[in-house]
Amino acid sequence: MGNAIRVIWAGRALGSRLTAGVAVALVWIGLAGPSLAEDASRWRIGKPIVTYWAGPPLTDAVAAQLAEGGWNLVWASERDLDTAARHGLRAQLQHPLLHPDSLDDPQRRSELDALVDRVKNHPALYSYFLRDEPSAKDFPGLGRLVAYLRERDPAHLAYINLFPTYASNAQLGTEGDQVTAYREHLRLYMEIVKPDLVSYDHYQFRANGDGDQYFLNLAMIRETALRADVPFLNIVQACSWTPSMRVPNGDELRYLVDTSLAYGAQGISYYVYCWPNHVGGMAGPDGTPTPLYHAAKVLNRRFEAVAEELQPLKSLAAYHAGKVPLGGTALPDHYPIQIRTISGTSQETAEDGEGWLLGIFGENAETPTHVMAVNLDYRTARTAEVRGSGIWETFDPEGRTWKEAGPNAVPLDFPPGGGLLLRRK
Repeated sequence: MGNAIRVIWAGRALGSRLTAGVAVALVWIGLAGPSLAEDASRWRIGKPIVTYWAGPPLTDAVAAQLAEGGWNLVWASERDLDTAARHGLRAQLQHPLLHPDSLDDPQRRSELDALVDRVKNHPALYSYFLRDEPSAKDFPGLGRLVAYLRERDPAHLAYINLFPTYASNAQLGTEGDQVTAYREHLRLYMEIVKPDLVSYDHYQFRANGDGDQYFLNLAMIRETALRADVPFLNIVQACSWTPSMRVPNGDELRYLVDTSLAYGAQGISYYVYCWPNHVGGMAGPDGTPTPLYHAAKVLNRRFEAVAEELQPLKSLAAYHAGKVPLGGTALPDHYPIQIRTISGTSQETAEDGEGWLLGIFGENAETPTHVMAVNLDYRTARTAEVRGSGIWETFDPEGRTWKEAGPNAVPLDFPPGGGLLLRRK
C-alpha cells in the first residue's frame, strides 16, 4: 500500500462445512487418506472478495454502511468480530501477534496459539492479516508464519499484500530492470511463502495523465496466480494522498473494476475507504458517503456477481484490440472471437482510440465460452460489435440472469470504462 497507515478489514469465509453425507463418505474412504479430509477443510475463496484499505473503527454504523455499499470483507480487531457477524460481513483479523517474531518467542507463540483457538470458529472470521508490501528478505519469516497458521487453522486465509511494479529494487529486495526485479520478487514469494491468494496494489491515476504500468502489473499477477492455481485480488485507487495523484471519478472506478474482472480477479479492494489527509475515498471524516461510495455501491455488486459467474472457469487469455498497452497481449487476427468499434464520439476503429480488452474464459483453451469485453476509454460511451460463431448471451449482474443477444456478430453498448460479460451457446 506504500505507507504504514493502510488498514485492511477482510471478511470471513462462509466456511467449508461438509454435508453429513459427504462427511460420512470421507470417513468411509478414510482409507483414501487424511490428505482428502485436510483438503476439504482448506481455505477456499467462496464469495468473491470486495474490501478496502484504511477505514474507521468497525462500529455498527460503519458496518451497516459497508454492508449497504456491497463490501463483504471488513477489517476487524478480535472484539470487532461480533459486529461484523451482526451485519453479515466477513472479517479479516488484525492483531500484533500475527507476526513472524511470535514463532521465536515461547510466550508469544503460546499467546498466538490461544488467539487462533479463540477466533477460528467465529462465524465472521475469514482471514488473518499478516503484512503489507514485504521485501523478499521478509519472505522466509512470512512463509513460516503462513505454514504455521495453515497447520493450526487451515480454513482461514493468511493474507499478505504485495508491492506494485513501480516499487524500487530496494523495496522489492531483488535486482534487475523493473520487469526482471518484479518477476523475481513474485517468483520468490510464491516459492517461499506459498500463499493461497495473491494480492497487490497499483495506482496509476496521476494529476497529469495516467501511469503506463497498470496492465503490465495486472498481466504479471494474473500469470503468477494462474501458474500457482490460486485467486488474485487487485487493490485499486480511490483517492488522492499527494498533489501528484488525482481522485478517480465513477467512470474511472468502473474501468478499474471491469479490467480487473477481465484479467480474472476474484477480489477487489479500494484505497482508501476513509483516512485523514486523503482526498476522495468512500466516506468523509464524519462518515458521509462520497460520490465514489455511490459509484462503488453499484460496482461492488456487479463485481461480486460477475466474478462468481466466472469462478468455476479458467482465465484463458486477456487480449487487447486496438492500442496495446505496456504488458498487454494483442488480440490475434484470426482468434475466433473479435471486437470492432462501430460508434463513439470519434470515428475510431478497433485499431485506434483507447482500444478494447477481451478477457477470455472457459473450461479449456480449445473451447472459450465466456468473454468479459471492456471499453478502455473511460471518458466515452461506445458501441462495439462482438463477433464469434454461435448464439451470444449477455449477463445481467443485478438479476444474475443471462439474456440472448443474437447470433455470430452482435452490437453492444458500453459505458465509459465499462464492460459486459458474454457467453456463447
